[in-house]
Amino acid sequence: MFCYQCQEAAKGTGCEIKGVCGKSETTANLQDLLIYSLKGLSGLVINAQDKNAITKEERVSVAKFIARALFATITNANFDDDRIKELIRETIVIRRELLSKGASFEHDSANWDLPESGWAAKATSIGVRLENNEDIRSLKELITYGLKGLAAYTTHAEVLGYDDEKLWDFHLQTMKSLISESDVDKLIALTLKTGEAAVTAMATLDTANTETYGNPEITEVNIGAGSRPGILVSGHDLKDFEQLLEQSKDSGVDIYTHSEMLPAHYYPKFKKYKHFVGNYGNAWWKQDSEFASFNGAILMTTNCIVPVKDSYKDRIYTTGMAGYPGVVHIEEKDGKKDFTAIIEKAKTCNPPTNIETGSIVGGFAHEQVFALADKVVEAVKSGAVKRFIVMGGCDGRHKTRSYFTEVAEELPQDAIILTAGCAKYRYNKLNLGDINGIPRVLDAGQCNDSYSLALIALKLKEVFELEDINDLPISYDIAWYEQKAVAVLLALLSLGVKGIRLGPTLPAFLSPNVVKVLVENFDIKPTGDVGTDVEAMMAGR
Repeated sequence: MFCYQCQEAAKGTGCEIKGVCGKSETTANLQDLLIYSLKGLSGLVINAQDKNAITKEERVSVAKFIARALFATITNANFDDDRIKELIRETIVIRRELLSKGASFEHDSANWDLPESGWAAKATSIGVRLENNEDIRSLKELITYGLKGLAAYTTHAEVLGYDDEKLWDFHLQTMKSLISESDVDKLIALTLKTGEAAVTAMATLDTANTETYGNPEITEVNIGAGSRPGILVSGHDLKDFEQLLEQSKDSGVDIYTHSEMLPAHYYPKFKKYKHFVGNYGNAWWKQDSEFASFNGAILMTTNCIVPVKDSYKDRIYTTGMAGYPGVVHIEEKDGKKDFTAIIEKAKTCNPPTNIETGSIVGGFAHEQVFALADKVVEAVKSGAVKRFIVMGGCDGRHKTRSYFTEVAEELPQDAIILTAGCAKYRYNKLNLGDINGIPRVLDAGQCNDSYSLALIALKLKEVFELEDINDLPISYDIAWYEQKAVAVLLALLSLGVKGIRLGPTLPAFLSPNVVKVLVENFDIKPTGDVGTDVEAMMAGR
């Protein structure tokens, strides 16, 4: 195997024996084969479209399948080889149907057809290192990982009934281009187009979430445990969360969020459920101990599952594109999911073990911050607020991630942190105070909600009548881990944001020449010494 798509790539170069995430060689190779096959399928769909061999509805349906399948290959999403094989089988079925209609695409990825006994050998011949040119490989992988993040956002919006046909076409065209394109300049341009598509996807998802569940509100969230049995929900999918809340409302079971599901507390529609009682635990990487102490049933709605421990294996369930071998998976039927099994399991469990007490405050998405705009502008004009530091992104196990906690602690009292994503768990429980009633940590929500941070920046640019977004008193200190963070990074670059600090390490998939392009064009830099970085950010460097 070879995989270097996440921040924890072994030795900072890539995992070659087993993934640091826990992914086996077999799983990694099956995911490579799936992605390879999806590229060829994209070429066939486009050819079938050109020949008028398929309808628009059929083309979009295949594009949606490709997005879901890409979503399954995101880090810590799906460790279940059988379910990945099923996606490959579905790819082959769709491919055969297109070929029968006269579609063609002259590349092996669109034409290989082996019995499953031959898949393993095939997978080892088409992996990441198939492309020999380091810079072309780097750009293609950067685009691929951006597409994976884009696929997550488009899929989340689509399940709520919101989509954009141009995004589905972008998936198809870009997947095809990853086979045929070998011009560095064109790949750089496609990288930025992927960022533009990510902005559109996040805007679509933002609309889907807010029109379905209301605009997030400032909310104080309980982080202690109650005395009744509970279900702990992790991941990102709000529709799954809504269905579980509705089905469990009279069950005598309490519902808690974990990690990236914390922002569900901010949506008005969910506040009517009296058994929705709090958030339990911290970021995804602590789940092995926190899931054990929770005692109750656990639902993983999307990525961020880690290798499951025996201490809770009999009470964890997956749904959506998440999966783990030996864990019960809850499928959708006729647009709905039946969570009876997990609710009944929870009833047999002990209440959660209390691991902390108190509360945290969040809900500072764009509409809520816009409502505070006059207060924020006055604080900036008076000098009470000198700088906004965007510290969104991912958390992870890497010890150097203590950098982000230390930055939060060392920032002067006239700095405000804007955050989204699970990176917030590095500092959202610190006592950092407020500035004239404005909390010094403004949590906009999930990594999916990073769009709010972009809108807030654009609104401030408008309010202060600035020509360039980079003239704002905002610095970017971004923590990355997986491919949705890559999509967010490319989105920021497409909006013209410069001077981003990225850490705790630069991506292993960026070649020296690609890093040079990013530095020269966007002034991207690695995170460094805490004191030096804080001083530079406060000075606008």
